[in-house]
Amino acid sequence: MRPTHSLYALTSRTLTMSTPFAIVAGVGPGTGATVARKFGATYPVALLARNPANYEDAVQDIKAAGGKAIGISTDVTDAKSVKAAITQTQKEFGDRCAAAVFNVGGKFVRKPFLELGLEEFESGWEANGRGAFLFSQSILPLLLNSSRDRTYPPTLIFTGATAAMKGSAMLAAFSTGKFALRSLSQSLAREFGPKGIHVAHVNVDGVIDIERTKEWLKDAGEDAKIKPEAVSGFFPFWLG
Repeated sequence: MRPTHSLYALTSRTLTMSTPFAIVAGVGPGTGATVARKFGATYPVALLARNPANYEDAVQDIKAAGGKAIGISTDVTDAKSVKAAITQTQKEFGDRCAAAVFNVGGKFVRKPFLELGLEEFESGWEANGRGAFLFSQSILPLLLNSSRDRTYPPTLIFTGATAAMKGSAMLAAFSTGKFALRSLSQSLAREFGPKGIHVAHVNVDGVIDIERTKEWLKDAGEDAKIKPEAVSGFFPFWLG
């Protein structure tokens, strides 16, 4: 049975400036792109990534299906870059956001702690701590704009990882960033929940099956990795 959720309540023919938009930061070949395509069936979508090659195919797919989408080259660790991306999105789609997804993975560093450089350690925090902070401060006002006139609450989703729940050996940099992301999401949920914003931290407990990870767990069986489509399929249920 199709879920009776607002994600399915609209069609591409009804997408106007009065329709709130969705935004996905950290679009790549895996979860980010599939989530953006999912939202593109209902909302205008802004896709953010450093490298335009990471969002170009998804933008074209959404448009080809009759939706509206823009791709914006964005460095989420840079305040000016994030502000410019949100400003451009507002010019295209208005100032009401229905759903925002922070799907930035950050640099994955697996290294013995005593060999870890400061720059490597800070890379995890820069993407998941600083990046999530900048993105959230910029998009929350637009989520609040949608909080009074929707059946389902505007939603801010953070894509987490196993490292957000437990630190593993040689993953000090990655785990520190993911712990910061989870902590931020908890704080925002408690602050903005009473204001009508649903905040969710989604713990993706496994390796996503994409080109970059094709050599990972290759002898562990076909079910050892998670298909991006399997993750994105649950996003409608996390919206409120």
